[in-house]
Amino acid sequence: MYEDCVESTGDYYLLCDTKGTWGIVLESLAAIGIVVTIMLLLAFLFLMRKVQDCSQWNVLPTQFLFLLGVLGLFSLAFAFIIQLNQQTAAVRYFLFGVLFALCFSCLLAHASNLVKLVRGRVSFSWTTILFIAIGVSLLQMIIAIEYVTLMMTRGTMWVCMTPYQLNVDFVVLLIYVLFLMALTFFVSKATFCGPCENWKQHGRFIFVTVLISIVIWVVWISMLMRGNPQLQRQPQWDDAVICIALVTNAWVFLLLYIIPELCILYRSCKQDCPVQGNAGPVPAYQRSFRVENQELSRARDSDGAEEDVALTSYGTPIQLQLMMAFLPFQTVDTAQAYFIPRAKLSPRQDAGL
Repeated sequence: MYEDCVESTGDYYLLCDTKGTWGIVLESLAAIGIVVTIMLLLAFLFLMRKVQDCSQWNVLPTQFLFLLGVLGLFSLAFAFIIQLNQQTAAVRYFLFGVLFALCFSCLLAHASNLVKLVRGRVSFSWTTILFIAIGVSLLQMIIAIEYVTLMMTRGTMWVCMTPYQLNVDFVVLLIYVLFLMALTFFVSKATFCGPCENWKQHGRFIFVTVLISIVIWVVWISMLMRGNPQLQRQPQWDDAVICIALVTNAWVFLLLYIIPELCILYRSCKQDCPVQGNAGPVPAYQRSFRVENQELSRARDSDGAEEDVALTSYGTPIQLQLMMAFLPFQTVDTAQAYFIPRAKLSPRQDAGL
């Protein structure tokens, strides 16, 4: 069965090899990941139009781009299951670094926005956050394009290189991705410092996601460069090590970042009032306005004349509402806000009347 599969499919024999356990497991996990990611993309599209808080909505386009990157990672796993050749090598060396750079750039942009929000500042606009995510990942794209172009134009191709040379080139191309991981890790730690506790949970998701991703990358790079040669499993285990790390990290992105963020988004959409940055306790003086207004509307002056105070349907004077609209963060003197100055007559004028 194995020999027939090799003869009929060539470089694609791992796709039909029933004896290769790692290939079957990774194919299944990658296929399930693709389906789950598509469902999460549709869920984000459905919930985006229901979000009322601008600070929360501004990051949603970047998270949607992040999901597209994760979808590409799951799809890229099949390029490592297929044996290395001129076509799959170009796809591997180009997309692996670019897709991971895009994902970590989105996390970095989200963490940078959270650094402002946890300190009570105004959020970046959605275009700014998206521009940061795309702009930071462009350098990895340029590096990958230059390397693939150089390898395609010169005489020595990937199939002519030794396994050690292939692994060295592969890891060296990912130095910028490692820098992005480290930068995102430290920026996510900065989200823990600030008075706004409700935004810190987003920073925790990013911190844990990047921390576990760093552990995965340290393990697979160490195994690729040192473990496989020492165990004399090079190049048999090289593709398996990279593919396992790829699929595992993609699932970490979904389980530790996207799904928790989607749960928070769903809970906020079910609430009637805006949440996150716009929510806060109602000041005591605002709670007492209605009671005071009702008492003042029934008050009488010393001559027995009734004071006419224009009230709205909620029992709040129009004059007070205007003051609250223009001075929302200043304490209002209720004694000056409610009483309208009345003309006072002198004793002679009063006697004359």
